[in-house]
Amino acid sequence: MKKWIIAAVIFSVGLFGTSAFAQTGSSTPKKGQAAPKAQNEAPAAEAGESEQPEPEEPREAPVLWVTSVEAMSSTHGPTLDVIRVRGITSTDGWDDAELVPLTKGTPPDGMLDLAFVAKAPTDSTAPSKSPVIEAVFTLEPGHPFKGVRVHGATNRVTLKAIPGYAEAPPPPSDCTDCVGKYFVAKGETAPSGLSANEVIHEESLPKMLHVVKPAEGLGKLDSDPNRLTIVIGDDGRIVIAVWD
Repeated sequence: MKKWIIAAVIFSVGLFGTSAFAQTGSSTPKKGQAAPKAQNEAPAAEAGESEQPEPEEPREAPVLWVTSVEAMSSTHGPTLDVIRVRGITSTDGWDDAELVPLTKGTPPDGMLDLAFVAKAPTDSTAPSKSPVIEAVFTLEPGHPFKGVRVHGATNRVTLKAIPGYAEAPPPPSDCTDCVGKYFVAKGETAPSGLSANEVIHEESLPKMLHVVKPAEGLGKLDSDPNRLTIVIGDDGRIVIAVWD
């Protein structure tokens, strides 16, 4: 009796499984028979064709260098304070600049901290003349801030009073004319016989600098749109300069 019940259960499960499988519209092909195509199945790519990778989304990053911070107060209606920030980016192609508050609540020193960010290009780029970028931030009436600190990737500018204006020192070299020049690291001196126009000092380049010296490897293949990578040739001169 028990054997009969077990057999019946196995048969029922097998029947149920067969029924469910059939409802999906699938079947197992017999030997030597091609598998049927599912409805709405996309045609296979023709020989020689390959799927195109989706383009990378722009990445948001701090702007390379903050050049100035200005705070202006409106003269009509409710008093609004407008913060205007200007800076330079490492390369062309940065957009959608904005000022992002870092301060939460009322700070003990009365200073509002803002990060100056924008969407960076996704590809490595050769150095170019430093493009200018700017953004504004509005403070509502009755805010508790007496001044503003704006942070970029490699510097910050502090404006101690609102309204007011503050400016940063000149930015580092944009390295548009680096290639072919002799690289002088910090603490070293240039070889004799070279003119000032033939030499580039490390101190004049951006702080976020990756130097690949002769006989050295690249290290990590990470990416940073505010980092300048230079490759030094066997004769001590720069052979490659790129923002990566």
